[in-house]
Amino acid sequence: MDQGILLRKVIIRLSAMMGRIGNSENNIKKRETTHANLTHTDSYHILDIEIDRGIDACSNGLCDVTEKDIPLFKYNEIPEFLHGNPYVVKGYRVCLPFSLCLKSLFLWSNETVNIWSHLLGFFVFLFLMLYDNLIALPYLKSGYTDHLIVTIGLICYQFCMLCSTGFHMFACHSERASKRWLAVDLAGISIGIIGCYLPAVHYAFYCLSIWRDVYLITIAVLSTATLLVQLHPNYHSWTKHRLLIYCGLVAYGIIPSIHWTVLNGGISSHIVQRGTFDFMGSSHQWWHVIIVFAFLYWHYAGQDLLDYRLNHPCNAY
Repeated sequence: MDQGILLRKVIIRLSAMMGRIGNSENNIKKRETTHANLTHTDSYHILDIEIDRGIDACSNGLCDVTEKDIPLFKYNEIPEFLHGNPYVVKGYRVCLPFSLCLKSLFLWSNETVNIWSHLLGFFVFLFLMLYDNLIALPYLKSGYTDHLIVTIGLICYQFCMLCSTGFHMFACHSERASKRWLAVDLAGISIGIIGCYLPAVHYAFYCLSIWRDVYLITIAVLSTATLLVQLHPNYHSWTKHRLLIYCGLVAYGIIPSIHWTVLNGGISSHIVQRGTFDFMGSSHQWWHVIIVFAFLYWHYAGQDLLDYRLNHPCNAY
């Protein structure tokens, strides 16, 4: 569906919800004209999100809109760039300006769980970063390097959470914004994976510095290559290839895991009823929650390894 037609439908629904249906056709044309003028004269862009400024930015009537007035669309009404899971059939935000993207944070849509799960996840890892550096690590009598490793890992998690939150909040702004923020989200995933690898490999191979450096350098090279691939203009459409790239990046972790296990002796199903999980319980929402708990697991696993290394020096081997 053409984005101009969608913009007209959004404005019509906004007008109806706000009780301004009278002379709606002129109202629509006025708002579209104002929107076009703002694009050239009174707006600027950040990561392909158009930011309105100045008094004229309110002349399109959107400054008076609350999150309750934001219209939601069905799957068969949204543009192709918003297509993803056909089993989620309603609750879509479409062509929202920047201000309404922010207000939709408090709107119950099919993106609400995706947004809040990782926004709250960001604050969880921010709290853990402060707690570990001020209380947990000093209690363990950790050194400067330990503070650095733990902090970098948690910053990677926070970056991943914010990138994901931004994508799910602003993807509905426009097709360009959707593509740009998808790249940001994928970059956040790469950084988040680094945050998983860094503490685990550092402490697991703490006494084997050669292997530790080999694994960390390999991870850095693979992550950098993943980020560089995202610069390709058609990367957003490489759905299967993108999945394989990230599966490969994560699967590489099996190698140091097996190596560490040797040194120390040491089902999914897809049953979905169409339309049942539009607002809560869809596969992507479960994925968001699992990611938060996975990062938490890796964080505490790293702390266990740190505690072990502090109590079992390398010269004890």
